[in-house]
Amino acid sequence: MIIKDEGYVLSAKKYSEKALIVTLLTLNQGKMTGFVSDGTNPKNRGLFQPGNKIFFEASARLEENMRRLFRLELVEPNAVLMMTDVKRLQLMTSVIPMILRLLNENEEVPLLYETLSHFFKAKNLKEMLTDYAFFEFYALEYLGLGLSLDCCAVTGQTEGLTYVSPKTGKAVCREVGEPYHDRLFLYPHFVVDKNHTPSYAEIFNVLKMTEFFLNEHFFKFHNLQMPEGRTNLWQFYETEDILETESKIAVGY
Repeated sequence: MIIKDEGYVLSAKKYSEKALIVTLLTLNQGKMTGFVSDGTNPKNRGLFQPGNKIFFEASARLEENMRRLFRLELVEPNAVLMMTDVKRLQLMTSVIPMILRLLNENEEVPLLYETLSHFFKAKNLKEMLTDYAFFEFYALEYLGLGLSLDCCAVTGQTEGLTYVSPKTGKAVCREVGEPYHDRLFLYPHFVVDKNHTPSYAEIFNVLKMTEFFLNEHFFKFHNLQMPEGRTNLWQFYETEDILETESKIAVGY
């Protein structure tokens, strides 16, 4: 059966003299790995750069076989745009291993696809970091590790939610959590409220929290190491012109 789809290039590895093994995040198939017989052909130069959006057709003799990709067309040359900003390029290459590790093959993931489409097309580093924070938050739910943030785990109140417990993944209101604030994460208001203009401090509060839960309940559970690039994301916070104090960053352990 032949399928037609579009997706973003996550990786491309040389296979034999002329072929490539290409992994895509696709609109309808989720993460998908395919074989391109003439992938190193000069006419394909630049097509399989990470971040590029392509249209393709794919086929396989059997459903369990790797698909052959053909009739490839460039839709969005996002990789070229990344080349004009070294930090954006560094960020993309830092987090792509996380995307590859967290997503299963051939599972439709429309919310994650939409989130990462914004990430690859983002106009600047801050937009990319914001979109990636949304991705990791949604990835927790995708992996069955979703946080309980609707109300305070102790009082049941829905207002004044300020912290998240690293032990339970549940929200805590200010008056309950204040005595233990140095051991709690800050509540991810901008993600819950779907606000796409957070401060840098808010972004990294969320990334610190998602890093903890992904590491404790996914990577350690599967006896895996978190990709090195992900553990180095703090460099993007430290090198930006940010005036917010470190006291706003939750310790969270």
